[in-house]
Order: sequence, then C-alpha cells, then structure tokens
Amino acid sequence: MFWLLLLLLAWAFTGTACVRLCLAAMRAAATDPGPDPAGVVEDRDLTLYEAAFLSGGPQRVADVTLLSMARQRRLHLAHTGWATVVDPLGRDEIERSVIGAIGPEGQSRIAPVRTRAAHTDAVRRLADRLVRSGLAVPDAAGPTIGAAVRQVRAAALAVAVLAVAALLMPIRADASRLMVGLWFLLPFTLSLSCLAIARFEVHPYSPWASPAGQRVLGALLRRRSGDEPSFLTSVALRGIRAIGEPELRAAFAHRDAPHRE
Repeated sequence: MFWLLLLLLAWAFTGTACVRLCLAAMRAAATDPGPDPAGVVEDRDLTLYEAAFLSGGPQRVADVTLLSMARQRRLHLAHTGWATVVDPLGRDEIERSVIGAIGPEGQSRIAPVRTRAAHTDAVRRLADRLVRSGLAVPDAAGPTIGAAVRQVRAAALAVAVLAVAALLMPIRADASRLMVGLWFLLPFTLSLSCLAIARFEVHPYSPWASPAGQRVLGALLRRRSGDEPSFLTSVALRGIRAIGEPELRAAFAHRDAPHRE
C-alpha cells in the first residue's frame, strides 16, 4: 500500500498549489477597482518607461533605455556585448542610472549593466509611482497569479510522475492498477480544472501589471493597432525579441565571459 503515500503526496502538492492560486486571484480581485466607466484610466498615456515596466518589469526598462540612448548615438552597443558611453550627460534619471551602471570608465559588458540598471533607485521610484497609481503590482502583495499558475502546472506534472511511479510499483493481488490510476486522476483533474478556470477568468497573467495596468496596456495596443509601432515602443511592449537589427540583437544576445582587467 505504499502507493497511498504517493497519493497523499500528490494531493498535498495539488491542494497547496490550488489554494495559492485561489488566494492570488482573490488578492488581485480585491485590489482591482474594475473597469473605469468613464475610460479615464484606460485612456491614460503611458510613457515609454511606464509601458516597458508594466510589460516586462525593471529589466525591460533598462533595455529600452539602453536602446533609446543607442538610437540617439549617445551610447554605443557593440555586437560583441559591450556598452560604451558617448554622451555622459543623461537626459533623465533613468538614463543617468544606466550611465552610472556602466561605471566611471564609460565602458562595460551589457549583461551586468542591464542587471545593475534594473535595480537602481530611479527604476524603483518609477515602480513606486505605478504602484501608487494602481497600475503595477506591489512587491509585498504575495505570489502573483502567474507564479501561482506555474505552481499548479508543476503540481500537475508532479501528480503525473507520482502516478507513473505508483503504477510501476508492485501492488497487492487484490488491488487493481486501474483503480490506483483513477485515484491519481482526481488530483490531476483538479489541477487541470484550476488551470482552465484561471485561463478563462484571469488571463493574461502578469507579474508586473495589475488588472488596471493590463487594461491600460490593452488600450494602448488598441490605439496603436492601426499604426506601425515605433522601434522603442515595440521593444517596450515585446522585449528584446522585437529587435530586428542583427548587430543590436547580437549585442543583447552575447553571453561570453567578460575579459579580465
């Protein structure tokens, strides 16, 4: 009857993950004021930095800033993965934070610059402003719906693995392997049902944008649906995969170890 222990473990995984998903959905619903009848919030114009943060978080803000400065030839991004400062005077606090992340020598690998710039006070203040306006998810809000959904997916996979292990184990002669499989089918069905409900009720899942923020992003996309989006807007909304220029794409994709000084 060792398979019963595996079944209990499967229920523990499933129950914990589903409860976390329900709690995350309840928190999101409690903080969501609902659609704005007047359309004031949905019609709000987002800055490039705000759109980048709501779409991809602090890292996306750093990427957009690097690319914006590179397009203005105030920063050189080499295909070898190095960033070089051309104009050391940033035009706003986000640009100044990126220049500071590159360092006093004016040159650094792009990968660590992206990481350092994403954790600067300037980006944190941008996040705080979006949180206060109700467009971003607070850091202390607990697991996001996206994280909870991933936990339920992991639980479903764990149940499947435990079921296979239970079916491969020797069982008593009076026990039926079909019945064992049906017992494991219950937690597996529960996890799939939670995923289906979450997909229908709370999709898309964003770790950065609140439900109101997602509506603002959706309104932004609808307003621009008839226009060809600018390069930086595309990167803000879709990330570096929107980069079409081979040299710039190579600059961000470069992963070689940095040279020793």
